[in-house]
Parts: sequence; structure tokens; C-alpha cells
Amino acid sequence: MVDLQTQYNNIKSEIDGAIKQVIDSAHFIKGEAVGEFADNLAQYLNVKHVIPCANGTDALQIALMALDLKPSDEIICPDFTFISSAEVIGLLKLHPVLVDVDEHSFVSTLKNIENAITVKTKVIIPVHLFGQAAEMEAIMDLAKKYNLYVIEDTAQALGSDYIFSDSSRKKLGTIGHIGCTSFFPSKNLGCYGDGGALFTDDDELAERIKMITNHGSKQKYYHEIIGINSRLDTLQAAILNVKLKYLDSYISSRQKAAHYYTENLKSIDGLITPQENGYSVHTYHQYTLRIQNGKRDELKEFLNKKDIPAMIYYPVPLHNQEAFKTIARTHSSLEISEKLSKEVLSLPMHTELSLQQQDYIIAAIKEFFD
Repeated sequence: MVDLQTQYNNIKSEIDGAIKQVIDSAHFIKGEAVGEFADNLAQYLNVKHVIPCANGTDALQIALMALDLKPSDEIICPDFTFISSAEVIGLLKLHPVLVDVDEHSFVSTLKNIENAITVKTKVIIPVHLFGQAAEMEAIMDLAKKYNLYVIEDTAQALGSDYIFSDSSRKKLGTIGHIGCTSFFPSKNLGCYGDGGALFTDDDELAERIKMITNHGSKQKYYHEIIGINSRLDTLQAAILNVKLKYLDSYISSRQKAAHYYTENLKSIDGLITPQENGYSVHTYHQYTLRIQNGKRDELKEFLNKKDIPAMIYYPVPLHNQEAFKTIARTHSSLEISEKLSKEVLSLPMHTELSLQQQDYIIAAIKEFFD
């Protein structure tokens, strides 16, 4: 699904040099590269504060911890997403309120979000799934109307631009009160282990987030609030510093590959190619098809037999997960999430995908449907 080895080989000398520099310094925790990366990413995103942490799930948890929420407060998030978006809500004894998504863009719809708001609602978590945005302009207006916080989950969409109605642009993750991302190796910007970060323009939130990542402390051994230990290690920061320079070109390569897939697959009956929403730049973290007429699993098996990896993101919507049976709430039908979980299939998508590889995959899919 992702060719990290070839990507590494293309920037091997830079990566090896960055790693060696950290090893030579022996400053593996809170080394110089961590601050450098935070500054460089802040400049790239045009945001005041970037606070690195250990992984994307921690980033979401820390964001919620920073808002001083109370047990039984409700947090709205999509039903069709990776579990971490809602998992951290349950971990903090809050209530995830699961809302349905749009069948074309795979993200929560404004109507479903607004219908789910109650007096207990405190936060909306839009997940920019597979690489394109939820309706952030309208969601921020909604949040202002109901006095709610917005935490953006940009784990799959880092580097994407959101295009506002006045044609201005902002990077995803910098529109809400807090943005969160993951640097898991397969992400748009991935390290060689685990890593994550939070973004905000709010000075007070930034200070609180920094404390939470550091055991609730500003000064060593003096702890003002309950926090956790969540930090990006220096080796990963050094790697990310190198790869950040290539993020835009990586996204461009993904887009080129995605458009080639679409051009060659869009005419196949029973198969629906991804649709771009027009108000954000799709980074194509995943290239996700919808396979109709109950043939998804059959196609996946067919491709696997031809040594073509294909993945199902995600086979079970959150409301059907055992972990959420007693804590999640819903305020509407979740039929689209149920439908998508039976139809979606993601094809190989990465920065080193060649036309020869794509032609082989496309030919196999056409063979299946002939």
C-alpha cells in the first residue's frame, strides 16, 4: 500500500545525515531538532504554535484535556472514521456523539452535526478523512453560534489547503481552535516510528497543551495540572525536518496518481471513484473506491491473488464497535456509515507509485468487472 523503502532511498543521504547528527549529539529527548521541526512546521502551516507529541492519538487526547471538560460532556465526531477520533473521548469519561457522513466525501455533514448538538455538547471533532476537508467554514460558524470548541483531526490531510468562500486559504488543522495530526510512517508527512503534533493560534491553549505533554509542568518537578508524558523524540524530529521540505511534492505525486486512477476507472459500472469537494485540496492520503452490488470483498480477494494490496478503511462503523456500545450516543440514522463500511476499498497510494504499477492495478480491476 505504501512504498516507504523507495521513498527513503530517494532522500537517503539527507535522512542518514540527520540521524547521525542526533546520534553524535546523544541528545535523544528534547534535542535541538524537536524545536527546529516545531518552528519549521509552524511556518509551513502559518500557525503560531506547533506542539509535538508522541503520536496522533495522544494529540487528540491532549487537545480534549486542554479544554477542561467535565464528565458527561458530549463531543461530536463522525461514525465512519478510525477509532482514535472517538476512543480518546471515552478514555476521558466523555460521551462521543456519532454522526453520519456524506457518501461522496466521507466526512461529517453540517446538517448531521447541527442536529446532534444538545446543551451538553462542548466540542466538534471534524475528521478530514482520506485527505480532504470537512466543511470547516460552516462548522466554525456553527461552533460560534453554539459556543463550541472545534478540534480538527488532520491525521490524513496534513498539507491540504481549505478554500474559503472569499477564495482565501488556510491549511487544514489551523482553522479550528486546535488541530491534531499524526506522523505515523504512512501519513502524508511520516516519520520512522510514531509521532504527532498539535497546532493552535491561541496562546493560552498552547501553554496548557505544552504543560499537559510534559506531566502538567512548566518547570521541572513542579506540576500545576495533571498531564501525561507525550513527546516527539529527537530522531523522529530530525527525520521529519528533512521530509517536511518534500511534503508539497509528495502531495503533488499523490494527486497525479489519484487522477490517473480516476481517469482510467471512472467509466466502470458498479465502481464509484473518489469525488473532490471543491472547497479543499485533496491530498489523497488514501485512494478509496466504492464497490457496489456487494462485490467489494470479492474484488479485494481477486486483487490480492494478483499481489495487489487493497485495504478496507473501515469495515465496522464506530457505533457497531463493542467498545462504544454503552458510551456512544447517536441522534440520527447512521445508514451512510453502514453502507460505506460495506463498499469502500482503498488502492495502493504513495509518492513512488509508478505508471507501470498503476496500469497493472487498473488492468486487474477492469478484468474483474468484464
